[in-house]
Amino acid sequence: MDPSVAIALGLLLCMSCLFLILSWRKGFGRGKLPPGPVPLPIVGNMLQVDLKNIPQSLCKLEKQYGPVFTLQFGFERVVVLYGYKAVKEALIDHGDKFADRPPMPLFKMVTNGIGIVASNGETWKQIRRFSLMTLRNFGMGKRSIEERVQEVAKTLIEELKKKKVGLPCDPTFILGCAPCNVICSIIFQKCFEYKDQKFLYLMKLLNENVKIVSSPWMKVYNSFPSLVRYLPGSHHKAFKNIQSILEFILEEVKEHQRTLDPSNPRDFIDCFLMKMEQEKQQPQSEFTIEHLVRTVSDLFSAGTETTSTTLRYGLLLLLKYPEIEGKLHEEIDRVIGRDRGPCMEDRNKMPYTNAVIHEIQRYIDLVPNNLPHAVSEDVQFRQYLIPKGTTIIPALSSVHYDDEEFPNLEKFDPGHFLDESGKFKKSDYFMPFSALNFTLKFPIDPKDIDTSPVASEFGKVPPSYELCFLPF
Repeated sequence: MDPSVAIALGLLLCMSCLFLILSWRKGFGRGKLPPGPVPLPIVGNMLQVDLKNIPQSLCKLEKQYGPVFTLQFGFERVVVLYGYKAVKEALIDHGDKFADRPPMPLFKMVTNGIGIVASNGETWKQIRRFSLMTLRNFGMGKRSIEERVQEVAKTLIEELKKKKVGLPCDPTFILGCAPCNVICSIIFQKCFEYKDQKFLYLMKLLNENVKIVSSPWMKVYNSFPSLVRYLPGSHHKAFKNIQSILEFILEEVKEHQRTLDPSNPRDFIDCFLMKMEQEKQQPQSEFTIEHLVRTVSDLFSAGTETTSTTLRYGLLLLLKYPEIEGKLHEEIDRVIGRDRGPCMEDRNKMPYTNAVIHEIQRYIDLVPNNLPHAVSEDVQFRQYLIPKGTTIIPALSSVHYDDEEFPNLEKFDPGHFLDESGKFKKSDYFMPFSALNFTLKFPIDPKDIDTSPVASEFGKVPPSYELCFLPF
């Protein structure tokens, strides 16, 4: 046998043994984990799961092992919660015990474990509490946010009207600019012009990163970070993009430091800087420049992309189902008319529009497996004992595509959120995470439109498309 081959086989054998020992020690004496497929050496169950369609793989595994089962990805052990009852029991009934984040290598490298998305413990509690309070003070969840949204929506409509009538255009960036400007108005106290090159560049970076993070490659990276980080791949592009976003935010923070007036805080950054000043004598304070930049990055990125992706996917579905778009127009014209913009008071008078919005979010299933959670202590869950630190995947797809709650689950049907009399009905199974001034037109027959996502590891991304905005 060739010596190099023998060495390679020897290394593989050693790694396999090490993997088995580590797996055994990790679970030894710590209770009973849920059942699951037998993991292979090194790769675990990675070859038994379709990384291009994880929700479908989890559905098959649930039929075999039940609504709570265990998987192994590399050296990471994961407990999957499948179905509304299991997800609710964990995240709502025992939410405090399932609120931690696991050590996600990709997020750890780009966040250093701080901010909101990837932090844990006291850091997460303090930053989250401060962020919620500050955002509410600036109007989030209140009527005062309406004015910001209405102004941004008005600008979006004017930009769409500038498009050449009848000619198709890619809506990706223009639909990203609108929600981003709502976020920017709260964080930076500014809205960007749609032709601002720096702004468009940031939109490009955010869009690229969503596609990269949602690719199957990211599951491999998170399972073998010490190896993959040295190999070529799209993850390097994601790191570079995030660094550019952080540099942009840091510039804004420095400008705020120069112009800060403590008696008149303008936005989120000002409030954070003031909190830093209050706690500057506390050496263990979570309120530092680094925490500020990372927190703003989380708010900026997550708030922008989730909304813009939903908008793009929603328009694609309306293109495919023009009869639904027609009913939307009828209700909008009847309730709002053509002389004013929509407001929150209109919501209760527009059950069909409300149902369409909910059905879009259910149908696209934007974050099919939610962000991973982790248990903060050894948890007795049903007949199992889940060890502290175990990664938890709440399969939201199993909730949005429950065939008892949504009989036509594979069909885009606003009727899922309407009762027999046509009134809007709420659903406990809705766990996702406007109005029309135009008629939408697609270059091909609506029946030929493919709404299948192009990525679905972290989030579902709609395929690229062009459409025409025809003034209505």
